[in-house]
This record gives sequence, C-alpha cells and structure tokens, in this order.
Amino acid sequence: MKSILSYKMPKTLLNKGSGFLADYTHSLNPYTGCSFACSYCYVRQMPVSLFRNEQWGTWVDIKQQAADLLRKELLRAKKKGKVTIFMSSSTDPYQPIEQTEKVTRSLLEVMVENPPDFLLVQTRSPLVWRDADLLLLLGDRVRVSMTVETDLEEIRRHFSPQAPPIQARLKTLQRLAEAGIPTQATIAPVLPSSESFPEILRPLVTRVCVDDFYMGDGSGGKRTKRNGIPALYEQLGLEQWYDPSAYRIVYDRLLRVFPPDQIYLSQEGFAP
Repeated sequence: MKSILSYKMPKTLLNKGSGFLADYTHSLNPYTGCSFACSYCYVRQMPVSLFRNEQWGTWVDIKQQAADLLRKELLRAKKKGKVTIFMSSSTDPYQPIEQTEKVTRSLLEVMVENPPDFLLVQTRSPLVWRDADLLLLLGDRVRVSMTVETDLEEIRRHFSPQAPPIQARLKTLQRLAEAGIPTQATIAPVLPSSESFPEILRPLVTRVCVDDFYMGDGSGGKRTKRNGIPALYEQLGLEQWYDPSAYRIVYDRLLRVFPPDQIYLSQEGFAP
C-alpha cells in the first residue's frame, strides 16, 4: 500500500519526555504517521491519528529542515542539563520513506556532532543498518532497540503485514551486535511465539525487553482493545495469548536461556 506523502515544516522536534517515557528528557519523531500500519499500534488511538481524515498507515508527513531545527534545539536543551532522547515514540524512524528522504540519518548526523547523553533508537526496520557508521560514532551513548514481537512469520503477517519480515530483523540485530553497536531485542507487544524463540535470540543479544498491550499502550490495554485486536486473536484461535498474564509465557521461556539481569520488563527495558 502506498502512503500519501506530504512535507511539513515543524515548529519543534524535541518533545518533553513524559508518561511511559518519563525516564527520558525528550522524545524525537522524524516523521508523523507510519506506513508500517501495525494493527495494534497505540498511536492509532491518539489525537495525531484520530483527528486525521485518512486511515492510520496510509499517510506520512515528512519533516523538512529537521536537522537545522534539531541542531538549535539540542544546543538549547544541553545548556539546561542532561539530554536523553527516545527516537521514536509515535512513528518508526526507519519506515520505507526514510530510504530516500533520510530525515532520520540527518538527525543522527547532528547528534554525532553534538551528542546527547543517551539516544535510544526504537525501530522494527532492517534499514537501521544503513546508519551503522553514525551509530558507531555515538559509542555507548546509543542503543538500538529492535522490535521482534514473535519468531513466527505467519503471526507477523497476521498482525502487521506491512512491517518487515522477522528474519530480516534478526539478521540486522546480528549485524549490529557484530559491529559493536549496543542493541536489544524488544518483544513488544508480546505476540504468540514458539518455545524456541529465546534460543533464537540468545546468540544475538544480551538484553531483551518484554512488553505487552496492558503495560505498554499507556491505557492498561484500552487503546489496543479499541483497535479491534481481540478479534485478530479469535481468528487464530489463540485467545489465551490476549491476556494480561500472557507475557509470562515468553518471560518464563526467556529465563531458561537468559540470565535474569538481561531480561527487562516494560518501561525499565526502554529506559536509558
């Protein structure tokens, strides 16, 4: 599906960290909208989506002159104290349009010039590997958090058919880790997966974050429910996975192969 693209001049880029992102001083979104259009995305129930006439996933706003704006805002923020940035909270910084527009890359270039104290790059896209040169320059000030909700491709296609294949994400995690870039696998939201999922992750990462619809959507699961997610589980006959305790299935499996101090739950897993 092709997205409707438009170019916007943002007034600000760095937003104050609050709520789920209270551990960060700022969040940063290179785009508004996201063409991955994941069925469960909590942003579908936020004003940025609800007040738009187009369906979520069918439009993307590209922020122009973003690097110049970030350069000024970053300088200003650093004069006030520590700066920690979550990129991104309501879009994927490496959705397909980034391949040509390179807004995210331009922002990373600014942050290499004047590094924040910490940057978390949250994505589900193998495109992040393109910017390994810049990520390496940020050293231990950066962590790439790769969303891998399941190891089952048929489950991925059912819940997020426009998102990148699971195998490509796992390969990217491996490449990033081998290059020496700090990484984590983020099982968020927890989707149905196989018993061998932890064994697949074990050689790739030393840090795993587990989050679900109830802890992570900012409303105790209400936003997710309004997105019609229960019906998607019913279609598969996997209703037992749509439950506040379902994350324990994955968490307990992880404990069999990962040390407890390498497994993080919900908000703590995203913290700097």
